[in-house]
Amino acid sequence: MARKLPFFERLAGKAVRATGSPWAFVIAALIILVWGITGPLFGFSDTWQLVINTGTTIVTFLMVFIIQKTQNKDSKSLQLKLNELIAATKTASNRLLVIEDLSEQELDTLHKYYCKLAEETKKNLDLRHSHSIEEAVDNVTDKIKVIKKA
Repeated sequence: MARKLPFFERLAGKAVRATGSPWAFVIAALIILVWGITGPLFGFSDTWQLVINTGTTIVTFLMVFIIQKTQNKDSKSLQLKLNELIAATKTASNRLLVIEDLSEQELDTLHKYYCKLAEETKKNLDLRHSHSIEEAVDNVTDKIKVIKKA
């Protein structure tokens, strides 16, 4: 039996599918076109301008929450998939399983480490060989020196 998703999750999914479609773009473009064409009929009045401004503001405001909800879900599912790959790989460092909990500064430090590791790997020219973080640190101490200099 299929499990029933919470109301907001179902609504967000439907809204994202609908608003991300070519038809949504066509409808939005037609609304703008109709609004522009009716400008002379209303004398380009303040009320005429207020209609489009209010409409677009309301849609934008609501879409922020819908998009954020779906991005959070996508991000979490992607993170879980990556965690599964790390956990299933014998030579991968399990310390990276909770990397999303690190501070921006800690992430920057790891990023520098992997950039230096990639540079060292390119110098080695044996791109077919892979190793874990622990093995890289144990086997090549100059990489640590390069990191400390960065």
